[in-house]
Amino acid sequence: MSLLADTVHHTGNDWQLILAAALGIATVVVLITWLKVHPFLALIFGSAVMGAVAAVAATDIVTSFQTGVGATVGSVGLLIALGAMIGGMLAESGGADSIVRAFTSRVSPERLPWVMGGVAALIGIPLFFEVGVVLLVPIVLLAAHNTRQPVLRIGIPALAGLSVLHGLVPPHPGPLVAIAALGADLGRTLIFGLIVAVPTVIIAGPIFGSFISQRIPLEARELVVSARTGPTAAPAATPAGRPATGVGGVDDPGSYDDLGDGLADGARRRPALGPTIATILLPVVLMLLRAIGELTLDEGNGLRTVLDVIGTPVVAMLAGVTLAMFTLGTAVGFGKERISSILGGSLPGIAGILLIVAAGGGFKQVLVDAGVGDLVGSAAKGASLSPLILGWLVAVGIRLATGSATVATITAAGIVAPLASGLDASTVALLALAIGAGSLFFSHVNDAGFWLVKEYFGMTVGQTIKSWSVMETIISVVGLIGVLLLSLVV
Repeated sequence: MSLLADTVHHTGNDWQLILAAALGIATVVVLITWLKVHPFLALIFGSAVMGAVAAVAATDIVTSFQTGVGATVGSVGLLIALGAMIGGMLAESGGADSIVRAFTSRVSPERLPWVMGGVAALIGIPLFFEVGVVLLVPIVLLAAHNTRQPVLRIGIPALAGLSVLHGLVPPHPGPLVAIAALGADLGRTLIFGLIVAVPTVIIAGPIFGSFISQRIPLEARELVVSARTGPTAAPAATPAGRPATGVGGVDDPGSYDDLGDGLADGARRRPALGPTIATILLPVVLMLLRAIGELTLDEGNGLRTVLDVIGTPVVAMLAGVTLAMFTLGTAVGFGKERISSILGGSLPGIAGILLIVAAGGGFKQVLVDAGVGDLVGSAAKGASLSPLILGWLVAVGIRLATGSATVATITAAGIVAPLASGLDASTVALLALAIGAGSLFFSHVNDAGFWLVKEYFGMTVGQTIKSWSVMETIISVVGLIGVLLLSLVV
């Protein structure tokens, strides 16, 4: 609920509010796509335009925006930062390499796409999409080369696993923003997100990968070379500073059975598989236990009280960071200074994300305080349109216009937030997922992820649209279908 709900009043009629919302969103779109302004600044300017057109006093616009920024950083920013720390330890210690190597080296070529999709989803829980791509692409290329399989048959499942987790499952920024804006229960959203994620990864990953790989033949041998030295070379480092020319220090495109043999800088041993997986899953398990406790135990029950504390998102993520310091730090031979350096080094790379999320929270608050959200909510109820479909459609439109899944999630959540007040807890959680699914729809040339995938796999723009863009659309549509089916039973 807005802190300014009793003090900020718009003076315009409904058409003025519609115009304010349209011009505010248009300002953000034009600044990002045409003038190439950073989304952080675009959201600030868009908030100002929207508030001014809605006849909100200038001081109230500033106050609303600052309130939204503070609330968003407090609820979402902490979780993003803690998640980045776990991801940094996972990447720098070679823990991700250990997981991938353990699974990919023990399966037949026929099962490899399925395993790659599952592994990508697993390591995608704490890792941002871009970092996951940097870690997995060299493995995909080497595996395709050595098993003589089409590279997209393995690559698409890996990308699908990362993308689905990025859009549907906390603690990624998009789902967290939607949860905070709608007031959804994080544990319940996490449970539903995981349920929807499984069939979505399967359909958009191994199934679609097998289909499209027969229509877009890519030579794995050439890609293995070009990914390291050719004109489509990968970036020199991940956001955490880890070399992207190999995995675990391996630069020679030899057998993918050897992936991860090299040790991380400063490490004396490779992270053990069991503790590494436990570290990734600990925050998820703690939050799930809290959600289960809320559904099955009475208030005041001692066990539920404990679960409520340890399953609080900040506490669960902090527990994951603490465990990572031992399982992915001390256990592999890192000293205290090295661990501190990794944790600190994981934060600069997410500064831009935090700023965009914060400004998006401010944009959302101005939109709500101006009365635009209530207007949209009333219109949606009058049109008898499902809030789940409405949230998805709004996110799709903004995603297509701006190319940013995060901006699409923030804006869509702000627009449909008033609808959440009249919904039960399960439907609000599903609304957050519907928005997340819509934010992934048809990535194209205005999305940085589109170019990242194109360059890493050495594809043309047309090939990237036929593979990556269609895959993202499948994820979005299947995700919505999964949400709608869940809404029938919860």
